[in-house]
Amino acid sequence: MTTYAFVTVDVFTNERFAGNPLAVILDATGMSDDRMQAVAAEFGYSETTFVLPPQDPAHTAQVRIFTPVTEVPFAGHPNVGTAFVLANMPQVFGKAPGERLVFEEKAGLVEVEVQRQDGRAVSAAIVAPQPLSIGSTVDTALLARCATLAGPDIETARHAPVFVSVGLKFIVAEVASLEALGRSKPDIAALEEAVQRYAHENCDCALFLYTRQGGNHLRARMFAPFDNVPEDPATGSASAALGAYLATLAGEDDLETDFRIEQGVEMKRRSEIGIRVSKTGGVVTRVVISGASVEVLRGTLDV
Repeated sequence: MTTYAFVTVDVFTNERFAGNPLAVILDATGMSDDRMQAVAAEFGYSETTFVLPPQDPAHTAQVRIFTPVTEVPFAGHPNVGTAFVLANMPQVFGKAPGERLVFEEKAGLVEVEVQRQDGRAVSAAIVAPQPLSIGSTVDTALLARCATLAGPDIETARHAPVFVSVGLKFIVAEVASLEALGRSKPDIAALEEAVQRYAHENCDCALFLYTRQGGNHLRARMFAPFDNVPEDPATGSASAALGAYLATLAGEDDLETDFRIEQGVEMKRRSEIGIRVSKTGGVVTRVVISGASVEVLRGTLDV
C-alpha cells in the first residue's frame, strides 16, 4: 500500500461545517483510476480531487475530479477548494504557489486567482474553462415532475428550462417562489424519462433550480441523484452556467454583471457563490466563479 496525505475543506463559506465539503488528495501520483474512484466513493462528498504533477511545468498541477460514481471534466467547488489548499502549502511540486495558479483538467486549463489575508489564502476565483453552451429546452411539465412540483411552480416568463454548460452540463429552471423551491425534490422516474427523452444531450439531467431574491441575488438548489448526489450544498459550475445564460438574455451587447447565489440553505449548509460574467458584442467572453474556503481535517489514507 501507498500512503497519501489529504485535506478536507468546506467551500463557498468561511465557517466550518457549512458550505460544500471537499476532500483533496495532495499528491495522487501512482494511484490508479479505479482507486481514485474508490477513494471518492469512500469520502462520499459530491466531489473529491486528486492533485498530480502538471504535464506542462509552466502550470501548477493536474487536477482530476471524481464524484462518488464517476469522473467529471470540471466543477466549481472542487477548483475553488483545491486552489485554497494548494495556495496554503509552502510548495506545490517544487514551486512556491503564487497568487495565480493554473490547473490542467479534462475540460481544459483552469485559471485561478487567490486572495490572501495576513499571508494566508482565504478565497479563490476561477475562470470557467469553456464558453457557454446552450442546449435543448426542456418540456416544462416534465421538468416540474422531475422536481416534484406543479406546472405553475415553474417560471417561464424569462426563459424555459434549458440545458446549459460552461464545462459541465445542467438543466437550469426558474421556480416561481422561495416556497416552491423549498418543496422541490427529485423524482427518479421522471428524471429517468428526461434522460431518455433528451438522450442526445448526453447528460444525467442534474437539476439546478433557482428563484430570484431581488436583483441578481438568487437562491438555488441542485439535485443530481444519478451521480449519487441527492442534493448539493454548493454548485459553482451550475451557478456559472446559469449566470452566463442569464447574461445572454440581457439586452446589452457589452455587459459586466455580478450574481450572488445562495445554496444549501435547506440542507443547513449555507453557501454563497460569487459569479461575474463579462459579455462583449452580445457574446459571453468570461465567467468567473469565486468563494471562500475553510480547512476542516488533515490526515492520511493507505491505498
